[in-house]
Amino acid sequence: MSPGLLGAVLGVALVIVIGVSLTLGAASLSLAEVGAALWARLGGASVDPLVEGIVWDLRMPRIVTAALVGAGLGVAGVVMQAVTRNPLADPYLLGLSSGASFGAVAVLLAGLTFLLPVAAFAGALIAVVAALGLASAMGGLTPSRTVLAGVAVSAFAAALTSFVVFWFVTGDSYREVLSWLLGSVAGARWPEVLIAAGAFLVAGLPLLLTGRMLDAFAFGDTSAAALGINVPRTRWLMLGLAALLTGGLVSVSGSIGFVGLVLPHAVRLLVGPGHRALLPLSALAGGVFLVLADTLARTLFDPRELPVGVITALVGAPVFALLLLRSRART
Repeated sequence: MSPGLLGAVLGVALVIVIGVSLTLGAASLSLAEVGAALWARLGGASVDPLVEGIVWDLRMPRIVTAALVGAGLGVAGVVMQAVTRNPLADPYLLGLSSGASFGAVAVLLAGLTFLLPVAAFAGALIAVVAALGLASAMGGLTPSRTVLAGVAVSAFAAALTSFVVFWFVTGDSYREVLSWLLGSVAGARWPEVLIAAGAFLVAGLPLLLTGRMLDAFAFGDTSAAALGINVPRTRWLMLGLAALLTGGLVSVSGSIGFVGLVLPHAVRLLVGPGHRALLPLSALAGGVFLVLADTLARTLFDPRELPVGVITALVGAPVFALLLLRSRART
């Protein structure tokens, strides 16, 4: 499939999924009611304040946050897989998820919920600095050392989080902590949208322009250097931007698995390995997938909700297995 055609399909799918998602929930709305509510907020004719509040204050920020998080994780996954030359790499490779989880759990237990995004981002940032510092101390920022350092830091932060949860979490706080650890955008409002959008603008958009450099990395460090790329500096920059993007997204959504791992592979099978097409298409695919997954999470067992990370794992794990089998069949 040509990249242009796939991009058009994914763009239309994103619009459709967002539109349908706005109509679904505890209070079912028609597309006409949704459109009227959006138009009213933009200065058009007034509508029922309840409908306007449901659409604009509850559903829209949640859906936009899911789209931004999915798009960002798709981009970060492509970058991590390319820079480390590891097809199993995902955006959480450098311990981001575990570090963010520790920061989030700490403030949730302290009752400082309003500091949740800040604490999660700080935890993710500390984990990244520790992982990159450890990789450098091992003799340089090579793909294998980066992966090993990330695994070590991730395991340590996960152990700290598990200890805190086991020792301190009781009663009602357990459900709140578990929901965040499994990944959820249920509480997203417009401030969370601004955080996710800011992370994507600051780190995601620059990464979308790195297709040529990522193509060079696919042939190894020597080939990349022969093409005029400063390999150590570029790898630091790529990993730093991917970490900044992922940390900002995790701070508002928790750890949502498989988006940044599976979707780059799925898109790669359709359009090939060229990163100039792979990066934006993975962003679109991530946005579509996560909006759809979140819609299922809040409607499948209505009035109860599942954390969206449960849906992405239930769908992502078998899909990833199928992709691996198809890739093996091709070879």
